[in-house]
Amino acid sequence: MSLRVYNTLSQEKELFEPVRPGKVGIYLCGPTVYKPSHIGHAVGPIIFDTIKRYLVYKGFDVTWVVNITDVDDKLIVESKAQGTTVYELADRITAGYLEAIRQLGVTSIDHLPKASEHIPEIIDMCRRLIDKGAAYVSGGDVYFDVSADTDYGKLSHRKPEEQQAGTRELASGEKRNPGDFALWKASKPDEPPEVQFDSPWGKGRPGWHIECSAMSVKYLGETFDIHGGGMDLMFPHHENEIAQSETCFDKPFAKYWLHNGLTRFNTKKISKSDQEMARKMGELTLTHLLSKHSPELLRYFIISTHYRRPIEFSDEEIAAKKKGLDTFYRLFERIERACRQDPYQDGPTLEQAFSSTENHADQSFIRECLDHQLRFLEAMDDDFNTGGAVGSLFEMATTINRFIDEWRLETEENPRGRDLAMAAVQTLRSLARILGLFDQRPPRAATTDHLVDDLMDVLIALRAEARKAKQYTLADLVRDRLKAVGISLEDRPGGTVWRRES
Repeated sequence: MSLRVYNTLSQEKELFEPVRPGKVGIYLCGPTVYKPSHIGHAVGPIIFDTIKRYLVYKGFDVTWVVNITDVDDKLIVESKAQGTTVYELADRITAGYLEAIRQLGVTSIDHLPKASEHIPEIIDMCRRLIDKGAAYVSGGDVYFDVSADTDYGKLSHRKPEEQQAGTRELASGEKRNPGDFALWKASKPDEPPEVQFDSPWGKGRPGWHIECSAMSVKYLGETFDIHGGGMDLMFPHHENEIAQSETCFDKPFAKYWLHNGLTRFNTKKISKSDQEMARKMGELTLTHLLSKHSPELLRYFIISTHYRRPIEFSDEEIAAKKKGLDTFYRLFERIERACRQDPYQDGPTLEQAFSSTENHADQSFIRECLDHQLRFLEAMDDDFNTGGAVGSLFEMATTINRFIDEWRLETEENPRGRDLAMAAVQTLRSLARILGLFDQRPPRAATTDHLVDDLMDVLIALRAEARKAKQYTLADLVRDRLKAVGISLEDRPGGTVWRRES
């Protein structure tokens, strides 16, 4: 199967062919660390962590870079408001961001460069652009001359004069063209000394766009494979990266541009506590969301749709995704009961355990599961369609559940059937782990003793006696009252089991 990706640059799906055979370089624009990270800051890392996992699965050697913008107008303003230094604020917010994405399963980033640690590379790039006549000095500021780039706008199809002015006035304010943008900003007297760097043009600090160009080139080379980021960064940020980088090095910058959809909050469809958080912080912070929802649920929420589509965050959407995730959790619980093995303990997949079999029933089940696996891989090869891949996992789960029912694995001894079912679940998990799911058993709510388990055993037994005595109203009352407090009962061939719904 051949991987095809949608390239924003060409506005078409293209066959993925790396710049260097067998190796892939990915650059993702990271956060500006001046306020606590919100759910939008997690979308890109989760998507591109999944993309890297799939590329590694396909045999590529992948290097993934995510930058940290720790030199910026917003950091200066916020650090003054908090009465702290720019770098104390940046370090504190960065630590919270990294811990949050770690919980969300983003574990494959190779480099996390900070803008403040790459000033020499930024100055060198500015100097090269000045020497080529593509940039100029004006009152201590350095501007990129957009007229030097004859195909400016090829990514966003917008004109340079559409650029919005930055939040900070430059020292001179004199530009040759309205669309020229700052590569270097001269320091102002009231700015903190820690962000005043020496340069050939006097003390100052880098512009936002040049930071990403300099860092991506350092770690991935002058031409690399994939540049990612949110749709909101396409113009002017990514457009300016292309202009300054390709003008500086006279070669293509990034071969493929992948842009993820933005997160939209429906404030009428979130809880009062979330609304209060949004009013207080301006966004729903990751720390707040991780205190309410499991990291696996939030990750599943993001990858359940195609990465290019917008994501609407609401209580209804979260509840719907939780219901879907519970489908897999229930399957794993059934397997554990039926096979008396831990489904989260790695074991052989169907292909590994049953590479050849003469049994027709075995062949039919294996073939159906492997067909779902093929559709999973086809979805991922179609521009990393994680939503379609998740759909294939649902189909595989349905097939496995039907197999458990037909072979009566929860009530009858059938070693071969149990081996097949366990291998099928391992096949499902091996695919899900490409998406960053089901690597570990989800933690259960902590209890100080076994009182809850004992009480549930009593209630289940009483309900069973009521049903046996045909007291169905009482049996239904027990079930409904438990459901009202977040506990569901499932009547299985091997008996009734219970599980928490929240």
